Amino acid sequence: MASERAAFQSKQFGPLQGVRIISSGTIIAQPFAAAMAAEMGAEVIQIERPGVGDIWRDLEFPIAKDPGTDGGSNGSVAAGWVQDRRNTHHITLDLSKLEGKELFLRLVADADIWMEASIPGAYAGWGLDDETVFKANPKLVISHVSGYGQDGDPDYLRRASYDFIGQAFGGMMHLTGFEEPEPPVRAAPWIGDRITSLFCLWSSLAGYINAQRTGEGQVIDLSQFEAVHHILAGTTVAYYELGLERGRSGNKAGLFQPYDVFQASDGWVIVAAVGTVFDRVCGVLGLDTTEWANARTDVDSVEGVEFDAILRGWVEEHTVTQVVEIMNAAQVASCRIMTPKDVAEDPHYKARNVHIEWDDVNLGRKVKGNGITPKFSKTPGEIWRGSVPLGHDNETIYNGLLGLDPQEVTRLQDMGVI
Repeated sequence: MASERAAFQSKQFGPLQGVRIISSGTIIAQPFAAAMAAEMGAEVIQIERPGVGDIWRDLEFPIAKDPGTDGGSNGSVAAGWVQDRRNTHHITLDLSKLEGKELFLRLVADADIWMEASIPGAYAGWGLDDETVFKANPKLVISHVSGYGQDGDPDYLRRASYDFIGQAFGGMMHLTGFEEPEPPVRAAPWIGDRITSLFCLWSSLAGYINAQRTGEGQVIDLSQFEAVHHILAGTTVAYYELGLERGRSGNKAGLFQPYDVFQASDGWVIVAAVGTVFDRVCGVLGLDTTEWANARTDVDSVEGVEFDAILRGWVEEHTVTQVVEIMNAAQVASCRIMTPKDVAEDPHYKARNVHIEWDDVNLGRKVKGNGITPKFSKTPGEIWRGSVPLGHDNETIYNGLLGLDPQEVTRLQDMGVI
């Protein structure tokens, strides 16, 4: 069992305590999956290229100069990196070199999961095909994350993919935004990547559970476009069964109302009523429920359009706070569209301790951001360390875990292997 191995992580906690994950992807989709596991106690070793690092280090909202690395395009520490790379152990390793391959196989030999993100065939080209890796650890779960999958139409497999591409090819962007002639709109921030992260993590853990039961590892083939496509509810069934090509409809639900964004006197607010909750909205507006019953589901009828206009007029005469308070008092779902400032000052966010402080090694000070989600009653996750410079944990892993002597580490550094 993984829990019986000697731990190298100084802090032991959480439901994934004892699970060891090797992560070798870049940017968001796959590494964020590993980082979420690290927040729940898993020992995560993140591999980066020597002297280069992950471009996510300084890509999103640079905060300060990184004092400990030449990695990234300008050597800065970005807000996205500070938030997304907590608790993970970062080493440098060039997998394209023979010595790098050998060190990698030693790492996976005592790991539970290996997650990676690349164009299919990249690792096989370095002599790290699945068969070779399984020889080092037959119980390993290998999670391959790619834009288009490990097999399929050969014209697609070697195509590059990013969040934007995954949303478009997966069918999400066809549904997000307003009707023609307005263009399709991407869901931000990096939602296609984040969806893929969640699929990567749950499937890797499912494979891990099976490996613990059977003693056999397996390969997971996760394509970004399929992860995005999988969450589109009944869109596909509606096409095959009804010939319906669902398109963009803005914020409106289309099948019932009210379910939209409305402009109040001082900002934007959501009012959402499903089913008989429509009657409560009528009560707020002083309308006879029976007279307006048809407006609930026939939103394009004369009554439906008129009801929408009456509600919009009412909302415009009130502040966002007034709309939210009045609607919720009537048990109608309503909330303001929260800005970062709204979120930071909101009493419910504070009461649930959604935002926490932690020590960031890169910045050399405390930072504040998102805490742990979800909350476990008996084995809660925690943040024991923030993001670190490139190669920060080389000594811990190469000297401590793999037992290399300092002279060997220096030789490998001089060769550009680590």
